[in-house]
Amino acid sequence: PSPVDTNPSMEVKTSLLDNMIGVGDMVLLEPLNEDSFIMNLRNRFDHNEIYTYIGSVVISMNPYRSLPIYTPQKVEEYRNRNFYELSPHIYALADEAYRSLRDQDKDQCILITGESGAGKTEASKLVMSYVAAVCGKGQEVNKVKEQLLQSNPVLEAFGNAKTMRNDNSSRFGKYMDIEFDFKGDPLGGVISNYLLEKSRVCKQPRGERNFHIFYQLLSGASDDTLMKLKLDRDFSKYNYLSLDSANVNGLDDAASFRTVRNAMQIVGFMEAEVQSVLELVAAVLKLGNIEFKPESRVNGFDESRVKDKNDLKEMCELLGIEQSVLERAFSYRTVEAKMEKMSTTLNVAQAYYARDALAKNLYSRLFSWLVTRINESIKAQAKTRHKVMGVLDIYGFEIFEDNSFEQFIINYCNEKLQQIFIELTLREEQEEYIREDIEWTNIEYFNNAVICDLIENNQNGILAMLDEECLRPGTVTDDTFLDKLNTICAEHQHFESRLNKNSKFLTDHSLPHSCFRIQHYAGKVLYRVEGFVDKNNDLLYRDLSQAMYKATHSLMRQLFPEGNPAKVNLKRPPTAGFQFKASVGVLMKNLQTKNPNYIRCIKPNDKKVAHIFTDSLVCHQVRYLGLVENVRVRRAGYAFRQPYESCLERYKMLCKKTWPHWRGPARDGVEVLLTDCSVPTEEFAYGRSKIFIRNPRTLFTLEERRRACLEDLATLIQKIYRGWKSRTHFLLLKKSQVVVAAWYRRYAQQNKYQKIKSATLVMQSFIRGWKARNILRQLKYEKRCKEAVTTIAAYWHGTQVRREYRKFFRANAGKKIYDFTIQRIMQKYFLGLKTTTMSPMDNSWPAKPYGFLEGAHTQLRRIFHLWRCKKYRGQFTEEKKAVYEEKLEASEIFKDKKALYPSSVSQPFKGDYLEIQKNPKYQKLNSAMEEKVLLADLVNKINRANGKGSPRLFLLTKSNFVLADQKTGQVKASVPLPDLASVSVSTQSDGFFALKLKEGSASASKGDFLLSSEHLIEIITKLHRIGTTAADRDQINIDISDEFLVQFKQDKVCVKFIQGGPKNGNSAACKRKNNRLLEVSVPSP
Repeated sequence: PSPVDTNPSMEVKTSLLDNMIGVGDMVLLEPLNEDSFIMNLRNRFDHNEIYTYIGSVVISMNPYRSLPIYTPQKVEEYRNRNFYELSPHIYALADEAYRSLRDQDKDQCILITGESGAGKTEASKLVMSYVAAVCGKGQEVNKVKEQLLQSNPVLEAFGNAKTMRNDNSSRFGKYMDIEFDFKGDPLGGVISNYLLEKSRVCKQPRGERNFHIFYQLLSGASDDTLMKLKLDRDFSKYNYLSLDSANVNGLDDAASFRTVRNAMQIVGFMEAEVQSVLELVAAVLKLGNIEFKPESRVNGFDESRVKDKNDLKEMCELLGIEQSVLERAFSYRTVEAKMEKMSTTLNVAQAYYARDALAKNLYSRLFSWLVTRINESIKAQAKTRHKVMGVLDIYGFEIFEDNSFEQFIINYCNEKLQQIFIELTLREEQEEYIREDIEWTNIEYFNNAVICDLIENNQNGILAMLDEECLRPGTVTDDTFLDKLNTICAEHQHFESRLNKNSKFLTDHSLPHSCFRIQHYAGKVLYRVEGFVDKNNDLLYRDLSQAMYKATHSLMRQLFPEGNPAKVNLKRPPTAGFQFKASVGVLMKNLQTKNPNYIRCIKPNDKKVAHIFTDSLVCHQVRYLGLVENVRVRRAGYAFRQPYESCLERYKMLCKKTWPHWRGPARDGVEVLLTDCSVPTEEFAYGRSKIFIRNPRTLFTLEERRRACLEDLATLIQKIYRGWKSRTHFLLLKKSQVVVAAWYRRYAQQNKYQKIKSATLVMQSFIRGWKARNILRQLKYEKRCKEAVTTIAAYWHGTQVRREYRKFFRANAGKKIYDFTIQRIMQKYFLGLKTTTMSPMDNSWPAKPYGFLEGAHTQLRRIFHLWRCKKYRGQFTEEKKAVYEEKLEASEIFKDKKALYPSSVSQPFKGDYLEIQKNPKYQKLNSAMEEKVLLADLVNKINRANGKGSPRLFLLTKSNFVLADQKTGQVKASVPLPDLASVSVSTQSDGFFALKLKEGSASASKGDFLLSSEHLIEIITKLHRIGTTAADRDQINIDISDEFLVQFKQDKVCVKFIQGGPKNGNSAACKRKNNRLLEVSVPSP
């Protein structure tokens, strides 16, 4: 794509050149030097423009804060838009790559580079989230997208750590191939990891942390989980965890752990697999706590022994290893050569080396297993050919004060990436020149192939010599490796050491001892050879591998396959440098088959805060990323190119012949335009579909002339608009005046009409009033005449009648007056009776007005009372009649005979006071009753021995009465009513009554019953009523007396009632006086 390749169908205001802050594309920067480059970055950074282009390359500045430029609205804004159509943004690059993959069937790769803290990981997340947002939807597609996105938290937890430069620094390189179908929907992906910084497991620089997962596990796991893993939440109890920066502001390790667990579940990890992974992480922590002590042997050598075996025991329990096997592996080393085996002891230093090597290998292999397991879950299931988009998130060029083997390997990778970047950029330029039929001129640039050859040459490259030194028998040290470099690479122009002839003097004192310097494309880097040999060897003693293989843990055999005794391989394993070189070679081949898209990440300051731009730091990054060199390569031929249609649309106002519309081919219009603008012919060239401009100054001149022309056009538009606006305003005023005048005239005529109408109505009303008054006067006169005639006639007729009937009046007047008077008196009397109420209880009756009405007055009172009693009885239901009949019968029995009766009159007879049918407590008792229960009440059965009462349930039916236990409901006595002879009660206000049984009856054997109840009146009334209504039995006698006899089995006892104040309050109390007397004290009324 060209730097300003706009869509002619869009408005001109969307061009990259409009409303720019600084220069949006560094290819157009004028003048081009390092200072202007950094000044442009600073200018855009200060205005929150963190993205800048170099052609199709995106430079990303880390803002260290959230910006509102990643919203769903922004995604839609950049969706399906040309790369240069809008202001620079990472979404533009992601959209260009995705559309090229979907529409043109070109595999894509996005290369994200930069140093730690520059925002590489965030950039890769933004690219993936954008692609996920714009691709298709659907249940299966959404599941794939979610798995791809959720793989990031898992890898970040196990592969990221807090460093001095970045709180979430990726300590490994990651390349993800996302696979799409023909529609552009994601099918799955494959992740490759490069060079995990496993040395961080054992040791971290001051101010930095170990990998996140250790802190997340201790902070976020439940107490039960930690107990199973034999861990404690206290970071200080683990030697592998640095304490000075264990807690990081802005990082919630507990919440991150929950996020990681959820992400692993979404990706497809089984619960057992998650538990196995956590057990290995715990084992690494336990491994760091194992310490050794020397133990002297007879041969004079020291042998290492484990100090405290508790951590060793817990680690062995986690991994399922016999403690003695692992303990021996830390004390002895077995060396095999052909058919011979030799066991040597390990001193304390070697034991610590073996422990750390095991920890690093265990963690790095676990990380590789995680990547493989994630790939199994997210890989595409379909076997058809897929479109692929690769995202490479890898460490940038590193230049530290102390550079070692890791920095050497990382910088070698960046040299290879720079090499492929230059090759692909030049190839892209050349292809566009050939496609547009523009003459290609060779571009002078620095080819870093010589540096790559210095490092990776199979015969005399630094990596080859390092491998050779590691494999050489005899004493091998870092110094012997440096001596070999001084011998082999002495004459290489990009290699320097203290004894190298390329140094300034024979002995270059600017170089420390045990160091060498390489002139990389990004600058000179000084490497310290200390640790090169050990780190390249990456040895793990075979005894430890075999001990790990013997573990019963589900993952250990997969992680340590070389420990299988049946497959002992005496060949030395490949070195770390060899493995990394091979993986970089595979990566380079993979990238060369894809269309590259570059994102260069830069961090503006080392303080990790917003709004600070450190020129020296940015300049350092610009240099080692080779960004200025990148611009020079891009501008080596023609700096600017644009389709003819877009160019003509943008600059047509500069020529009268092309303004406002050009009627012809766009290329002819551009030729006319450039000729009219007097642009020198050597400054541009005509391609097949684009115009190529050599110097950015020419483009800026056209832009300045366009801006001035736009100002003139704006003035003209303003003039025309103002004239139109004034004319429109005048016509509007004129039209408004006509409308106002018309409305006013209408209003005036309406007012005039209303006045005439009002005057007419007034005149009409006066005339009608005058006529009406005349008619009224005439009618009144006629009425008075008629009334006068009538009055005269009436008086005349009266006179005639009186004369005629005068002789009859004296004989009949007295009788008629008498009858009339009597009639009025009776009428008044009967009207006075209307005030009498309908209540039968009301005894009031009006007084008789005259003596002659005495007989009628008495009879009327009696008849009226009988009538209203009948009316009152007619309102009763059958149940209410029965109640009143019982009340009436009670009155006949007890009225004026027992003092308790008056208080019972106002109390209705309820019958079932226990709600025996509803109460589940008495369900069994109720079911035992064969007839309907007429009365159910709680009574006290008086004991002859002490006169005290026992609570009993009293149930009465038509044929018998029953006494039952209150608590259990068990029937104590059931007596047929025919066996009942009489009932005795006192005249007092007590509730005692005696049920006397007939002598010789079946029930008489137990004797009579002396009972006490609050509802005595109702109980005896119902007993008497049942006896009255029954035809087959005698009526029950009611004996009311203050002294009566009661038969208790064989003896008769006298019950005597006396008035007096009992000690227990207002209730009657029964007391045994002797064997023959029970005395009941009743309170005085």
